Amino acid sequence: MLSEGPHAAGTRVVVQGKRGPEVATVRGEPQAPDPQARYGSVLRVATAEDLACWEELHRRAEDLKWLLRARARERGLPVKIVAVEFTLDESLVTISYSAEDRIELGGLIGEVRGHTRARVNFTAVGPREQAQMIGALGACGRGNCSSTHLQEFSPVSIRMARDQQLPLNPEKLSGPCGRLLCCLQFEHAMYLELLRDLPRKNAKVCHTESGACGKVTKLHPLSGTVDVQTDQGLLTGVPAQALTRVLDPAAGKGRRPDATATDA
Repeated sequence: MLSEGPHAAGTRVVVQGKRGPEVATVRGEPQAPDPQARYGSVLRVATAEDLACWEELHRRAEDLKWLLRARARERGLPVKIVAVEFTLDESLVTISYSAEDRIELGGLIGEVRGHTRARVNFTAVGPREQAQMIGALGACGRGNCSSTHLQEFSPVSIRMARDQQLPLNPEKLSGPCGRLLCCLQFEHAMYLELLRDLPRKNAKVCHTESGACGKVTKLHPLSGTVDVQTDQGLLTGVPAQALTRVLDPAAGKGRRPDATATDA
């Protein structure tokens, strides 16, 4: 959040949101204003009138959400009304929805007109946006990141799970939205840095102390160790510094098969 002045954490303020003025809560230290930013700046500390107006708009938005859900059901529209949100000045009401296919919702505008003079904006949202609006518990047992502190969604890939040596189990890697956990991206850069000092999985190595040679079967980036399967048995938790990497002639002209790789 950008700020025009220092505000203590927990202070209720009016900010310039993406769609218009909104009431928000300060959660951290102020940051230098970004002249290129179109939203996020603190306009003022919220007054008692601002807070009362915001609460009333929230109540009306909830009532309107349930009304639209009922009307959509009556008309047989295959749509889910996820949220209804007013700007603080009531100049705009945004109706977020999800649907499997493209759908025409213009017929519901009349229902909205009977309850507000605000301009109506219908916007389709995906699973992550739904989790952000509705809220849910994450795998950690706390509120999910999308509904607590994330302002924008960054791409999350299965490669991030592989780099962190996590089991590729969809049930464990998916959040309440059914998509890959947003938190996979938080420590990914650190894992990439740690993996640079480790041999690649399946690389051929020799243990300098025992002379046993074998294949790397598992990486432990946080401890800087690996497991090596040798003819004599499995060596577990071997420090990377205690291993000599063996060049594979099939890999090409002197190229080491384990160089800067992070495949799981």
